[in-house]
Amino acid sequence: MAFSDQFLEDLRARAGLADVIGRRVKLTKKGREHLGLCPFHKEKTPSFTVNEDKGFYHCFGCGEHGSVFDFVMATEGLNFPEAVEKLAGEAGMEVPQDSPEERQRQEQRQTLYDVTEKAARFFQHQLLSPAGKQAHDYLKGRGLTDETIKRFRLGFAPDGRNVLKQALAGDGIEDARMIATGMLIQPDDKNRDNYDRFRGRVMFPITDTRERVIAFGGRILGDGEPKYLNSPETSLFHKGRVLYGLKQASGPARKAGSIIVTEGYTDVIALSQAGLTNVVAPLGTALTEDQIKLLWRIVPEPVLCFDGDAAGQKAAARAAERALPLLASGYGLRFAMLPDGEDPDSLIKSGGTPAMSQVLEAALPLSEVLWRMETGGRIPKTPEQRAALQKRLKEYARQITDSTLRGHFSAQFNDRVWAGSKGRGTGGAKGGGATAQWTPSMELGVDLGANVTGNIDGKSPDSLRRAQQVLLAIIINHPEIFEGVEETLGHFSFGVGHLDQLRQELISVLVKNAELESDGVKDVLRQHGFAESLEVLFRDPLIRSNRVLKADAPEEKFRPLWNENVAFLHNLENAPEVKKIKETGDTGIAEEDWDRQKALLQESMPGHRE
Repeated sequence: MAFSDQFLEDLRARAGLADVIGRRVKLTKKGREHLGLCPFHKEKTPSFTVNEDKGFYHCFGCGEHGSVFDFVMATEGLNFPEAVEKLAGEAGMEVPQDSPEERQRQEQRQTLYDVTEKAARFFQHQLLSPAGKQAHDYLKGRGLTDETIKRFRLGFAPDGRNVLKQALAGDGIEDARMIATGMLIQPDDKNRDNYDRFRGRVMFPITDTRERVIAFGGRILGDGEPKYLNSPETSLFHKGRVLYGLKQASGPARKAGSIIVTEGYTDVIALSQAGLTNVVAPLGTALTEDQIKLLWRIVPEPVLCFDGDAAGQKAAARAAERALPLLASGYGLRFAMLPDGEDPDSLIKSGGTPAMSQVLEAALPLSEVLWRMETGGRIPKTPEQRAALQKRLKEYARQITDSTLRGHFSAQFNDRVWAGSKGRGTGGAKGGGATAQWTPSMELGVDLGANVTGNIDGKSPDSLRRAQQVLLAIIINHPEIFEGVEETLGHFSFGVGHLDQLRQELISVLVKNAELESDGVKDVLRQHGFAESLEVLFRDPLIRSNRVLKADAPEEKFRPLWNENVAFLHNLENAPEVKKIKETGDTGIAEEDWDRQKALLQESMPGHRE
């Protein structure tokens, strides 16, 4: 089966060499390349390199090298057509059928590049002619140098219905090919003549990754709508898969480890002229999934730079939401918001490159953008409002398909929602909570009906720790209730120490794996380095011996115990003694005192143990 050069080039770009090889080889980013252990021979020191810019891999140890197709053939035992079909399927591309009709279409497509290239040269020539003086003056008025104008191949489309049409016809190009590239508009009424699409506009050629002109953008001179006009979708141009300036920006971006995404052509050109050459732009629409993936093949965390007006904030919000399902560990987006009323071009003019660099350095991660979108920087005051906020944030996290990343987003959102609510009267003892009633059932996890009271004096550290242990033991042994108590568990902070670390990790595990049963939860926690914390918790005699806390206890037994301990911790939150413990992690009680207190309390209530 024969494949056209254009199809193979598109497939290479969509598949991503490092992505494909990274499924089999652990790669580490080293400058503009990736490095790993060669999959073709045994080695202890990495000598296998992957170069995305050049589109090939090479092993300096055994000499194996090739393209993404070669790698798939070598590692999976496929022939070339099979490798192409496999990669196309993974990239969501349809493999063109090898037929006379398809070959004819491919041949015609190759000739379309001649049309767009000749159109670009025509527009460049017009810009430097007397007819293009107004357009040339406009570009110079924007501060662009002759070198920049030449580098980006800027041009001018004269204001006439058939100026380009006649010029290309003189080169032997028929109307059908001009229509196929979008250079001419064919009215629905076939009896009417076709005419030039771009008229009276400054022209911005759009190129592919091989620097072939595939389309144009045009800015009108003077009044008129639309202000910017792009070529239509053609066999050469799919605007959702192209980024303006990508070929020129990819090398500098890999070298700098950063790529900047602006809103338009002139932003790219202005920043490039100012020395920031790692800049691209989408083509008049919000970033698409394909464009985000293109960016990630160059750097793991592109910076999206938006104007500081309302439209810029909406564009940032759309990009943030669109990126969520695509996020993966190690890949993300950052957002740089310009001062209100500024765009990159105006900021460069007023403050120079340092002003722009300052904005980029202050770029926010995606999680922070979502947080500010929903909170406006302020935590709601009431529990109902905080619960609604948490629900909205949880919906964002649920869109993330990468389970590890989803867990981290959820845990961070939960911590921030409930950390911001501390000290807002969430309940507690009167008089600021300096004293709080407690029962042995709260402290020991026993005898739910005991009529024993006390106050938090010297025993407060033990009672505080005991309540925390009881909550953790209940959730670990009964993870099925997590969804209903997630907000409560996220609200509390157990201060400094292993109990709070266990609480945070437990939330993260269950947010990612809500279907886990008790044994599964414990296994995951052990895998994450919490084996010792689990052992300390469940070997505690007062936890271990209480049947109400065991995994086979019915909910009517452990649910009241959960509620009592939650109420108790709410009451303790503002006690000075408890604040000190949370801040320092120091209970002030020696280990032998812990043991003595436990023994005394057990002896005092032998009949209450379940």
